[in-house]
Amino acid sequence: MSDYYYFNINVDRNGKHEVHSENCSYLPNTANRKYIGLVSDCKQAMIKAKADNPSKEFDGCYYCCNACHTG
Repeated sequence: MSDYYYFNINVDRNGKHEVHSENCSYLPNTANRKYIGLVSDCKQAMIKAKADNPSKEFDGCYYCCNACHTG
C-alpha cells in the first residue's frame, strides 16, 4: 500500500530533514514541508528524497517512519 510522503524543510538538531507520511501527527504544516511523492514505504521515500535533493540529509520520523529513523 502506497502513501504520500513529505519532508520537513527545516533541519532537526542533527542537521537532517525529517521524512513523514501524510497521516503523521507530527507532519509539519504546509509552509514547512516539501512533497516527496507517493511511494510504498519510508525506505522508498528516503531514496526518492535523496535522489531529488542530493545535497540534503534525511532521517525518518520516529513516530510514522520508525523503520527509517536513525536518531
